[in-house]
Amino acid sequence: MNNLSGSIPQELGGCTGLLSLLLNDNSLSGELPMTLGNMGNLQLVLDVSSNKFTDGLPSQLGNLVKLESLNLSHNEFNGSIPSSFASMASLSTLDVSYNNLEGPIPTGQLFRNASIEWFLHNNGLCGNLSGLPQCSSAPKLEHHNRKILRLVLNISIPLCIVTVLAIGLVMIIPRNKQQQRTAATDRRDVFSVWNFDGKLAFEDIINATENFSERYIVGSGGYGTVYKVQLQDGRSVAVKKLHETEEEMSDEKRFLREIEVLLKIRHRSIVKLYGFCSHRLCKFLVYDYIDRGNLHETLENEDTAKELSWQRRAAIARDMAQAMYYLHHECNPPIIHRDITSNNILLDADFKAYVADFGTARIIKSDSSNWSELAGTYGYIAPELSYTSTVTAKCDVYSFGVVVLEIVMGRYPRELQSLGSLSLEEHSKLAMDFLDQRPPSPTAAEKKEVALLIDVAYACLETSPQSRPEMQDVYQKLIRHKPSSLASSSGKITLEQVTDGEV
Repeated sequence: MNNLSGSIPQELGGCTGLLSLLLNDNSLSGELPMTLGNMGNLQLVLDVSSNKFTDGLPSQLGNLVKLESLNLSHNEFNGSIPSSFASMASLSTLDVSYNNLEGPIPTGQLFRNASIEWFLHNNGLCGNLSGLPQCSSAPKLEHHNRKILRLVLNISIPLCIVTVLAIGLVMIIPRNKQQQRTAATDRRDVFSVWNFDGKLAFEDIINATENFSERYIVGSGGYGTVYKVQLQDGRSVAVKKLHETEEEMSDEKRFLREIEVLLKIRHRSIVKLYGFCSHRLCKFLVYDYIDRGNLHETLENEDTAKELSWQRRAAIARDMAQAMYYLHHECNPPIIHRDITSNNILLDADFKAYVADFGTARIIKSDSSNWSELAGTYGYIAPELSYTSTVTAKCDVYSFGVVVLEIVMGRYPRELQSLGSLSLEEHSKLAMDFLDQRPPSPTAAEKKEVALLIDVAYACLETSPQSRPEMQDVYQKLIRHKPSSLASSSGKITLEQVTDGEV
């Protein structure tokens, strides 16, 4: 990030003791020197992203067998990805997005487990990877006879309910009458988004929102604006449209991260992603519409806060705990949300809670350091993130504790967070004095449940992450003390006692 211009000197490849080389976010141009492949000790990062490099990728980069991360994105590289990249045994991340690359991606372990994000926005990459088109053996048309801009994502999720999420972008100059008819269709519906029953189309969303008119805005989703869309069949969906900021790449990264995470998961207490559209002119996600909006707004409104009985508040905490338990312990690899707040908990008409906004989520990989830049919302961020950049599940646990106190108090728990070193018993007694006064006073049984919520919250708010419980322990404790408990006399949950969807 120094405004460097010109080309990389060939002599740089003589720095054979170098461990990392970061030349990103400059104005460097020309070709990438093949001598970079001589830096055999390069083992951490080679990052030349966001420059103006052209020509093909040198196959000699495949000699960097110790390298863990290679970022070539946001340049003007053309040609194909060298097959030698498949021999980079230590490589865990390869980003070639936003280039002019085409042809098949190499085969090998890295490319079998690759993320679709690594290859987006190129001229025509193909291969045996979910989200890329299969490579065709048909000969290519001459370049001067055609104009192609194509992005195809066709992703299938092998769950009990198969959800197909796809984006297609095809623009072809017609050469005969048949092609003219196809081109006319493409211009009318350039790209489409489908949900599981095939009735959700891009054109429906544009028409239903009158091209994203302000009249249909129902809120903000962190990096985007949320619209309520009523489809022709009467169903309502929420559409989060990416903010139109040309300079900022962080919003698009959050957009792609949310797609990556939500495609991997399905849970009754996590908002459903029906489809998405990723194109340079328009990017949005399509979710299940959750009627009441977020928990923060519900607690701020006097009327809706009165409707939030103590039983409903306890149920919201259990819904959150169940979703986070699923993310941390049932997903493989685990997923850390990193922004659990009352703004990101949605409530439906029956006050059931759904965890939303996965734009900052991280998939935790056992073979990487899981280092990350600071993310989250001030006031909900775990204290250890002020001195470490390693993402752990205990960061989510801390945020969960803040939200639970917020549920109990009816507002952000500033007073209870700043009390210092009181005992757990003293904290709990004091917290009972701060209960939200708007719902009816809790009964004796409800007071016990509220006390449990407070105890769990303070356990989650321990300064030391090692002292905090796992979400598995939190969820089991909350469900075990549920008023009409699911627990049998043996303390275990039997299949017959579990309601639909709780398995």
